Amino acid sequence: MATSANPTRDDFEALLNEQLGGAGDEGFEGRVVKGTVTAIENGMAVIDVGLKSEGRISLKEFMRGDDEHGLEVGGEVEVYVDRVENADGEAMLSRDRARREAAWDKLESEFGEGKRVDGRIFGRVKGGFTVDLDGAVAFLPGSQVDIRPVRDVAPLMDVPQPFQILKMDRRRGNIVVSRRAVLEETRAEQRSELIDQLAEGQVTEGVVKNITDYGAFVDLGGIDGLLHVTDMSYKRVNHPSEVIEIGQTVTVQIVRINEETQRISLGMKQLESDPWDGVGAKYPIGAKLSGTVTNITEYGAFVELEAGIEGLVHVSEMSWTKKNVHPGKIVSTSQEVDVMVLEVDSDKRRISLGLKQAQRNPWEEFAEKFPVGAEVEGEVKNATEFGLFIGLAGDVDGMVHMSDIAWGISGEDALALHRKGEEVKAVVLDVDVEKERISLGMKQLEKGAPSADGADASALRRGQTVTVTVLEVRDGGLEVQVGDDGATGFIKRSDLGRDRDEQRPDRFQTGQKVDALVTGFDRSKKPNFSIKARQIAEEKEAVEQFGSSDSGASLGDILGEALKGKDD
Repeated sequence: MATSANPTRDDFEALLNEQLGGAGDEGFEGRVVKGTVTAIENGMAVIDVGLKSEGRISLKEFMRGDDEHGLEVGGEVEVYVDRVENADGEAMLSRDRARREAAWDKLESEFGEGKRVDGRIFGRVKGGFTVDLDGAVAFLPGSQVDIRPVRDVAPLMDVPQPFQILKMDRRRGNIVVSRRAVLEETRAEQRSELIDQLAEGQVTEGVVKNITDYGAFVDLGGIDGLLHVTDMSYKRVNHPSEVIEIGQTVTVQIVRINEETQRISLGMKQLESDPWDGVGAKYPIGAKLSGTVTNITEYGAFVELEAGIEGLVHVSEMSWTKKNVHPGKIVSTSQEVDVMVLEVDSDKRRISLGLKQAQRNPWEEFAEKFPVGAEVEGEVKNATEFGLFIGLAGDVDGMVHMSDIAWGISGEDALALHRKGEEVKAVVLDVDVEKERISLGMKQLEKGAPSADGADASALRRGQTVTVTVLEVRDGGLEVQVGDDGATGFIKRSDLGRDRDEQRPDRFQTGQKVDALVTGFDRSKKPNFSIKARQIAEEKEAVEQFGSSDSGASLGDILGEALKGKDD
């Protein structure tokens, strides 16, 4: 293209169009271009960007805060061309838009590289705040302001500070930033540096920042450590607030550092002497001690013997007489109790204690105070199908078997004569301390009890053959009585005869009289009888009497002859 020495306006326009892609003046629109300040008047800057007419921009758009605009006539400045010409024939220019476009270019580059960006929080909006990123406006969600909720944001307003871009959409003009991400990253860096300076076993000081049900968080100078409630003291701590308070400076030992999670576990009790050292020698098995009940559970109660030393009294070791009751009905928290050491496990830091062992066995005391034959008095606590339970001195119970309630009547009829809550008298028949059983008799106190001719149980002897009357037929055998009103006893099913067919209780009837051998007495001095033993004894006697004969008679002949003679 030929040009003259002095180019005309048309030549200049053609050259400009060539630079802008041949779009004419319209090619300027939507672009950031450089312009020259031709004048500053009436709060406006007049700028020539090479269009048909100049444009005007308020000086405020060139100012940053309270700073001066910094413009001078003849100086160059970048502006954004919004429109080539408005209704007044002037170019529509904007410094803010130019700055915003430049900021977007820079932000997109920094976002792609994951860099932090500088900005100022300058306003509040719903759900968060607005941030000026050197001309571009970003949104800061309320949850991204700080690591912890911030009550007062005023100190953070209009303060230059770094942010992390979370996402941006230039087409929609959206930018979301986070201050919290920067703090967390910075904190992680500081945390790593601090952790490198710490070591397990190290003793240091810290300030209690927060207290929870399970422990407390202690600030070690920029990094927090957890002081668990179980590491505060060797003694039982129900809540951390019993030992420490927020703001308190405490001396702690670093118990453990988790390199992966960077969590630090702290301890205070580790700085004290361990009360469990030498506990086996200090608390030998069988020793009787005093302690304080600190905690009650379903399975027992914990008793503190000294600060940091607790033992468990299992529910089974709490009372000689109260069985299957909640420990809270036997002892109460803070109660002083006497206990006995039952077992010590130093490795597991456990001591088993007994509450009842520190007291006399009530069955031993009863046996000493009321020997067999002694008369006692008590209340009928319970009536069962086989006898009566009587409450006795020392909070123990004794049992009167149904056969020992009254003479001359069946056990069921005797049971029907008594009711729960009734005061009765009885005689001690037997005391088994090991099995915690007391056998009583009531009929033994009755006047006119049978005696003399062998009907009385005291007159019976082992191996004696007596005639008994069947009182009751049961599946397990026969309830019988000597004579018509003598001692009562029992013949077991297996003792009803030598042969299996003879061992059926249903072949006997109530009131039937049979001969039986006295085989012994139970703990309550009640006789036991056996028809089978009587048969064997008679057979043995017959063999001894006739067995020496040389007649060649068989065993059956001998027995038949012996029994015939007995009948005669």
